[in-house]
Amino acid sequence: MFRCLLPLLSAALVLTLGSARGQALLELPYGLKWGDSPEKLIALASQHSLDVNISLPGKQPALRIVRLHSSTGLWPGSTETDLEGRFLGGHLIELTLHYTDPEANANQMEERFEKLKAQMTATHGALINDQRQQSVQDKFATRSQSYHRDPVQGLFLMLMFTEVEDLLRKSKEARYSVMYRNDNLRQEIEKLLAAPPVPRDGR
Repeated sequence: MFRCLLPLLSAALVLTLGSARGQALLELPYGLKWGDSPEKLIALASQHSLDVNISLPGKQPALRIVRLHSSTGLWPGSTETDLEGRFLGGHLIELTLHYTDPEANANQMEERFEKLKAQMTATHGALINDQRQQSVQDKFATRSQSYHRDPVQGLFLMLMFTEVEDLLRKSKEARYSVMYRNDNLRQEIEKLLAAPPVPRDGR
């Protein structure tokens, strides 16, 4: 069934992506484009000598999750450690960049996050401040804060910062992520995947 839908899916996506170009698009980093194939991330991993992990969720057979990881720490010339792409029907619908650094303390990571947030604001416009969350469990205090922006309906950008404090050892660590998501493309692909298979030879 999935193979029968591939020509129809590709043609429909060309129309979807073409119409979106007239909007204020949420552009992706590393030259990636909405609707790209997993091979684009594989090529990026090869370029930067990164490890690749591919997940195939059994309950979502059309979904592929490709995660790039630097086993030596930060990416060359960058501050990311992981990049995760979600592909539906072979097309990129979501991209998340993760930032961690064992050599940096929590304050340094928060400073980096604030710098990145300022850059994102300058590029995409003012971010909406989401609810701040705090909790304590098993002597660990967790503080998280997120910001988001919807440049146009269906396109979504989110920044997430998390700090974890070990109350016994009096130590902290922090990490943050940036997520790009295209729900318009996801919905179009889901509609096409849910459509009945195209009969062969008119049968």
